[in-house]
Amino acid sequence: MDIAKLGEFGLIDHLTKDIKPVNKSTSYGIGDDCAVLSYPDKEVLVTSDMLMEGVHFDLTYIDLQHLGYKAAMTNISDIFAMNGTPRQLVVNIALSKRFTVEDMEMLYDGMKMACNKWNVDIVGGDTTSSFTGMAISITCIGECAKEDIIYRNGAQDTDLICVTGDLGAAYMGLQLLEREKSVYYQQVDEARKKNDKKALEQLAHFQPEFAGKEYLLQRQLKPEARGDILMRLSQMNIRPTSMIDISDGLSSELLHICKQSQCGCRIFEKNIPIDYQTAVMAEELNMNVTTCALNGGEDYELLFTVPIGDHSKIEEMDDVKLIGHITKKEFGTMLVTRDSQEFELKAQGWTNI
Repeated sequence: MDIAKLGEFGLIDHLTKDIKPVNKSTSYGIGDDCAVLSYPDKEVLVTSDMLMEGVHFDLTYIDLQHLGYKAAMTNISDIFAMNGTPRQLVVNIALSKRFTVEDMEMLYDGMKMACNKWNVDIVGGDTTSSFTGMAISITCIGECAKEDIIYRNGAQDTDLICVTGDLGAAYMGLQLLEREKSVYYQQVDEARKKNDKKALEQLAHFQPEFAGKEYLLQRQLKPEARGDILMRLSQMNIRPTSMIDISDGLSSELLHICKQSQCGCRIFEKNIPIDYQTAVMAEELNMNVTTCALNGGEDYELLFTVPIGDHSKIEEMDDVKLIGHITKKEFGTMLVTRDSQEFELKAQGWTNI
C-alpha cells in the first residue's frame, strides 16, 4: 500500500494501534500532543541516536525488521550502560516515496520485538518525507535510583577492567556483508557489459557465501543489549565504578572512561575475548583480529570497572572477561601485546581500520 493513501497521521495510527503501555511511569502514551511520564522517586535517563541510510545502514543487506530491532536495541543499550531500566521509546522516521505501508509495518515489528523483550513502551514520535532515503531517530527514556546510576567518571587506580561477551564479531559481520555485496555487483556489472540476459536472470537468485559465519551476521544485524549482565551484577553484589556500552569499539570506549575518570589503563591483548568465527573471518580478509576487536564497534557489549576486591566474584561470572586494570593517569592508556610489548591505545573507529 502506498503511504500516501493513509497519510502521515493515518500511518501513525496504523503502526501504533496495538501498542499498549506496560510501565507505571507511562501515564499517557500515544494519542495526544505529548506523552505523559511520571518518575516521582527516580532519576530520568534520556538518550538519543540517529541512523541514516547509506551511512549507518544499507538496505541491500539488512531487512527492515532487523533494522527496527537494531535501532531500538542500540538505544536501550545506552540506558543499561548507566545501570538504568529502559521504560519508553520515541520514534522519528523520515521516508522517501519508495517505502510502502508494509515496509513500515516490518520496521515497527522489529522495534516492537526489541521493546517487548525489555518491557519498553513506544510512546510517540514523528514521520516526515525524505528525498535521500530513510532516516531513523530514536530517543529512549529510562529510570534509575540516584544512588545506583553508574557514570563513566568513577574508575579508580587498581580497579579491574571487564568486558562482556566477545568483541569484533559485529565488525566482521559487516565486512562479510560488504564482501558479498561487492561480489554480487561485480557479477552484475560483468553480465551487463556482455549483455548476458541469462546471467542477469540467474543473479536474481544470487546466494551469498554465509555458511559457517552465521554468528557474525547475527552480531551485526541483531545486536542484543546486555541487561542480563546488570541483573547478575546486582545478584552478586558487584557495583561497577564506571561503565559504558561498546558501540564505537573497545579502544574508544575505554579512552572515554579514562578521560572522564582522569586515569590510565593497561589491557592485555591475550585477554580480549574473540570468537572463533571472528578470528577465522579476519584471517580470510587478511586483517589483524585484535585491531578489529579494539576498533570495530557495534558489539553493544558492556565495558565496566570494578574494585579489585571483586576479583573472585568476576571470575565466577560466565560471559564476563577480565582484560586489564586501571592505573594512574601518568602511566598512560596502554595495550600489552602477546609478546609483552606496550602500545598506546588509540580510538581509530571502524572507518579507519
